[in-house]
Amino acid sequence: MTPMKPYLSFDEVHAGAQPVQKGASESGAEKPHAVVIGSGFGGLASAIRLAASGWRVTVLEKLDAPGGRAYVYKRDGFTFDAGPTIVTAPFLFDELWTLCGRRREDHVTLKPMDPFYRIRFDDGTWFDYTGDPERMRAEVARFSQGDVAGYDSFMVDAEKCYRLGFEGMAETAFDNFSNLLEAIPAFTRMKAWSSIHTLAASHFKNPKLRIVFSFHPLLIGGNPFSVTCAYALIASLEKRHGVHWAMGGTGALVRGLVDLIVEQGSTIRYNTEVTRITVDKGRASGVELAGGETMTADIVVSNGDTAWTYRNLVEPRYRRHWTNARLDRSRYSMSLFVWYFGTRKQYHDVPHHMMVLGPRYKELLDDIFKRKHLAEDFSLYLHRPTASDPAMAPAGCDAFYVLSPVPHLDSGTDWSEHAERYRDAIAESLEKSVMPGLRNEIVTSFYLTPQDFQDRLLSFKGAAFGMEPLLLQSAWFRPHNRSEDLEGLYVVGAGTHPGAGMPGVLASAKALMSVLPEAASVVRARR
Repeated sequence: MTPMKPYLSFDEVHAGAQPVQKGASESGAEKPHAVVIGSGFGGLASAIRLAASGWRVTVLEKLDAPGGRAYVYKRDGFTFDAGPTIVTAPFLFDELWTLCGRRREDHVTLKPMDPFYRIRFDDGTWFDYTGDPERMRAEVARFSQGDVAGYDSFMVDAEKCYRLGFEGMAETAFDNFSNLLEAIPAFTRMKAWSSIHTLAASHFKNPKLRIVFSFHPLLIGGNPFSVTCAYALIASLEKRHGVHWAMGGTGALVRGLVDLIVEQGSTIRYNTEVTRITVDKGRASGVELAGGETMTADIVVSNGDTAWTYRNLVEPRYRRHWTNARLDRSRYSMSLFVWYFGTRKQYHDVPHHMMVLGPRYKELLDDIFKRKHLAEDFSLYLHRPTASDPAMAPAGCDAFYVLSPVPHLDSGTDWSEHAERYRDAIAESLEKSVMPGLRNEIVTSFYLTPQDFQDRLLSFKGAAFGMEPLLLQSAWFRPHNRSEDLEGLYVVGAGTHPGAGMPGVLASAKALMSVLPEAASVVRARR
C-alpha cells in the first residue's frame, strides 16, 4: 500500500499548468476584476455568480486540477472522488446553471439514493435512513416501538430549524452586530444553545436512535455532543430535497461548473499558488503568486481555508480582528484519515453510503475533539460509489473510500509513522464486519492523512472543515464573508458563514453576493 503521492489528477483537458481561458470579450478590461483563490465548490460557485453580476473573474488553483477537497483521482482504471460525495441540496447547483442560461440536468445527472445511508452498529444491527416518513417510522419501530412518536416530534423540530436556520440565515452574510441581534429570536426559537444530541435525546429513549438522529454534524466537522441543535435542519433538508449521487462522481459537478466558468469568459489557472494578498491604501489590491508574479484586482475572494488565509496570506499589520492569537485559541474541526481502494470483486451487500460504527461512540468523539488523542478504535464512513455508478471502476470491480474521523494535528501524531498501521487496522475491521476477505481482493490503494490536509490543501492544523461549528463559532461569530480586517477581501467556503458541507459552501457564495458592491459602482469609482 502506498501513500497518496505522487498525486494523480483528472485526465481532462481542464488540467495542466496553462490557464484555461475562453471567450474573453473585448470589453473585459472595462469590467472590475475579481480574483478567486481556490477552486473548491465555494470558489467555483462564487466565480459563476461574480461573472453573472458583471465581474471579470480569474480563479487561481494551487493544485493541477479543480475541486479542492472535491479533487478527483484516477488510478488503475478506478475513479475516486477525494472528498464530498453526498449531494443534499441540488437546487443550489441548479441555480448556477440557470444563471448561465443552462439546465443542470442537461449536463450532470443526479441519481436519488435509497436508502440515504445505512448506519451499522458494532453489534451488527443497522438502521436504513431514508426520506420516506412511513419507512422511517418502521425503522424506528424495529429498535423501539415507543420511540415512533418521537420521530414525528423530532422532525417537527428539524423542520423549524430548517426554516429558521437554513432558509432564514444561510444565504445572507452576518456582516455586522445588527445582523446578530436580528437573528437572536430565531436562535431562541430553535433553542440553539442545546446540542443536537441533546435534542435527539429529548425525542428518543433508545440510545441507538439518539445516534441515528444526531450523527449528521460529523459529516461537516462537528461533534454531535457539542454543536448546536440548529443542525437538525439537515434532517429536514434531506427529507425535502433527498440525497443524490452525481453520475460520474462529484467530479462531474466540478467539471460542469468549470465549463460554465469558461463559457462565461472567465479564466482558471492551475498549479498557481497564492502566497500573499497585496494591499494598497488599506485595501486588498491583488495577489502575489509563488515565483513572485503579482496580479492586481478590485476584490479578492478566498475560497481557501479561512484561518490559513488570514495567518499566511494577510500580513499581521492588517489584522486587528483575526490575529494569530485569536486564530490559535479558536476551536477547529477534527481531521480525517481517508483510504481509497479498489477491489477485484464486488461487495453487493454494501450500500452506496454506510456508517460503520465502532464499539465506542461518545468516548471516541471525546478522544477526537477534546483529548486530541488518536484512539485504536474508530467509527467509519464507507463509500461505495459503484453501488450506483459501475463506471467508477473496471468491469466486475468495486471502488471505495473509507473515511475515519481523527484528531487534527494538535494531537502530535506523526502520520508518516502511523498511517500504514492505521490503514491496516481499518482494513482488518472492515474485513471482520462488512467486507469478508477484503485484504486479498485489493488491487489499488492510497490514502490521505491530516498532514496532507495541511500540506496539500493548506488547512490550518490539518482540520478538514475549518473551525468547529459550535454556536459561538457560527453565524456572526464565524469569520465573516466580508473581511472584518481588510477592505476588498471576501471569504467563502467551509471556514466562513454558513459553514461546511456542499450546501454550506454553495450558500456562502450567495452570502458573498449580499455584501459585495455592484460591479458597475466599482467601475465608476475606479474612473
